[in-house]
Amino acid sequence: MLSYLGLFLELLLFAFTSNLSGRTQQNDGRALLIIDVQRDFSAKGSLAVPGGEQVASVFNNLRDKVKFNRVFLTKDWHPHNHVSFARTHNATQFTEITLPNGKKQMMWPVHCIQNSMGAGFVEDLKVLSSDRIVYKGTNVNVDSYSGFFDNDGKSQTDLDQQLKKFGIKSLYIGGLALDVCVTYTCLDAIKLGYETFLILDASRGLGEAQNKEAINKLKNAGVKIINSIDLINQ
Repeated sequence: MLSYLGLFLELLLFAFTSNLSGRTQQNDGRALLIIDVQRDFSAKGSLAVPGGEQVASVFNNLRDKVKFNRVFLTKDWHPHNHVSFARTHNATQFTEITLPNGKKQMMWPVHCIQNSMGAGFVEDLKVLSSDRIVYKGTNVNVDSYSGFFDNDGKSQTDLDQQLKKFGIKSLYIGGLALDVCVTYTCLDAIKLGYETFLILDASRGLGEAQNKEAINKLKNAGVKIINSIDLINQ
């Protein structure tokens, strides 16, 4: 009887440790990527995204309840005369022009100038000393929506290098704006081979129609659409 009991306890211990190991592996190699949650994209910013500041509380709650191996935050970080600014070309905001190099460029209001208040993170967003910040849009002549590459695809940030350095396989992405920088980052993540999740309730876009189009594009590319509660309940 005792031998059967001992065998049962050994099997029970094996099942428990295997389950614990599985949970550890589930959390291994995943990163949270927070896209451009900056003041200029909040309600009072120069390029306001409707409800943009609301994503800070979603990210904060997620970070309190879910373990990520790494957290990365991107920042638009533009020179004062950046190619994307309507002011630079004496153009009308939210129109598209053709640059001298033949590339199309959307004309945005001046936003996220390097070292400006507007380029800072939204005040309530939790940012820790262990987080890594990725600066994009630093080339005066090229816009950069993705956290990985400039829009011309010729230059890239160190984000992919850092993710590979830390063994990251899965990316959980949200931020501002859903239909622009979040979408471009997700699409590049897929191209680079990462398992990619869009955290929908941690993202805001420029409009309902744009958001719907972006979500469909991401689904078709293989991005998995989730909400923060899905991660919390895992």
